[in-house]
Amino acid sequence: MIPILSVVGRSNSGKTTYLEKLITELKKRGYKIAVIKHHHSDFEFDRPGKDTWRHAQAGAEVVYLASPHKVAMIRKTDQELPLDQIVSSIDNVDIIITEGYKAENKPKIEVFRQAAGHLPLGSKPELLAVVADTALYEGVPHYALDDVAAMADFLEHKVLNNANLKD
Repeated sequence: MIPILSVVGRSNSGKTTYLEKLITELKKRGYKIAVIKHHHSDFEFDRPGKDTWRHAQAGAEVVYLASPHKVAMIRKTDQELPLDQIVSSIDNVDIIITEGYKAENKPKIEVFRQAAGHLPLGSKPELLAVVADTALYEGVPHYALDDVAAMADFLEHKVLNNANLKD
């Protein structure tokens, strides 16, 4: 099984910015990474007026855009798909990182910035570590927002080389 790790935190906590840095660091170390971004409302992936958008507007349930270098798929659903169902379609990567999915029972890293003005999410059993500008929870490893190398070391030890946390 491919290990799954969720990067969680409140709105504007810096999840996306931190995840960009973490992906870059893991890629430098030779890992292949898949990312699933959770969104709470509907979204437009395709640009209005473009061919694939027009196909979807005409009623296609699934639309693929394929080129020699990328493939993108848009699939209509009646309800939100469970994370495990989405993950089942991913292969050829070393780790799947989600941004969001706070309620899923997957290993998590919480991103927290005091300047965002929100409370932390609260320590849960699946919380592996915290990335923050202040210490949050006793007994949970804490990493600075700008020290992605240390987090990558931690993930190599705890997730990427540990079959017990691979799902």
